Amino acid sequence: MYISMKFNQSVRQDTAGNKSENQVWKWHIQDPASQKLTWNKPPKSVLVIKKIRDASLLQPFKELCMFLTEVKDMIVYVEKKVLEDPAITDDENFGAITKKFCTFRDDLDDISNRVDFIICLGGDGTLLYASSLFQESVPPVMAFHLGSLGFLTPFKFDSYQSQVNQIIEGNAAIVLRSRLKVRVLKENREKKSRVDEKGIILTNGDMESSRKSSQYQVLNEVVVDRGPSSYLSNVDLFLDGHLITTVQGDGVIVSTPTGSTAYAVAAGASMIHPNVPAIMITPICPHSLSFRPIVVPAGVELKIMLSRDARNTAWVSFDGRKRQEICHGDSITITTSCFPVPSICFRDPVNDWFESLAQCLHWNVRKKQNYLSSEDEEF
Repeated sequence: MYISMKFNQSVRQDTAGNKSENQVWKWHIQDPASQKLTWNKPPKSVLVIKKIRDASLLQPFKELCMFLTEVKDMIVYVEKKVLEDPAITDDENFGAITKKFCTFRDDLDDISNRVDFIICLGGDGTLLYASSLFQESVPPVMAFHLGSLGFLTPFKFDSYQSQVNQIIEGNAAIVLRSRLKVRVLKENREKKSRVDEKGIILTNGDMESSRKSSQYQVLNEVVVDRGPSSYLSNVDLFLDGHLITTVQGDGVIVSTPTGSTAYAVAAGASMIHPNVPAIMITPICPHSLSFRPIVVPAGVELKIMLSRDARNTAWVSFDGRKRQEICHGDSITITTSCFPVPSICFRDPVNDWFESLAQCLHWNVRKKQNYLSSEDEEF
């Protein structure tokens, strides 16, 4: 959401004829529904992401790719492991189409500057996976609901041709889904060693002082939990360098507004519209009756470390992936990323969100109270 502030000065005259200046503050909040997708030039390339090992998606995948290559004459990027499916390699008719594809491997090839927009076929996980492929700017994402829940996938595949045509023409609304930039610093626990004059390797038990750093872009949430240990997790939570609390429980979830309707809502958090600039902190089964989920401004820096008194290590995951152990001396720093995910809307950001709440989460579903007539009121 974009907020601008205007300062105006107006002049008024009192009863004695003296003039004085009035300071007037005017706030303007941009309507989220006004965010539109526009192209500087017609898009020429598209990345198609398909949920692997799902036979039900083979036919939609083939239809979409044939439409994009044969009818729209677009350059189609497809992950190499998708085309290694026997159901695709054994299809001779489709084989001629696949030869026109540009393939890549997610752990080797960088396609960030080659793709104009993305089409996802599957559930919410395909959108999360698409986000993980781009560590900086993300192309606009069009997500078709071909999975189980589909909270983040507003498009139905029945009319895919007309919907894709609208996107290519630039006739669509978008919602900028904020991501979290996460940096994990780990102590290098490799022992120092040296070789003596006789070639024998000697170790002195000392640890290397250098630290290993890794960085992630997270669309839903960062989860820190107790892992396989039976003890409570015991982690310190810092905000802009100040210790704000110690989490004692099963763990803690740090989520974006998009992630507030995922793991966080199952842990008792509120649901936040993706246009709200915020970060949500939600404890997992805290051993405290007063530890409630909180929302902090998007501009803060959070830091999570094991407490000195922690009896065990912790484990961290990023959108359910890259799970790793966190030991004493390690740290997790979380800020709002400068690179959101532009998610293409079916209608607009507000209507799409409430539609997902109603259809996917059955928000506020209740049998309606019966009408009370005037005769009933007498009793």
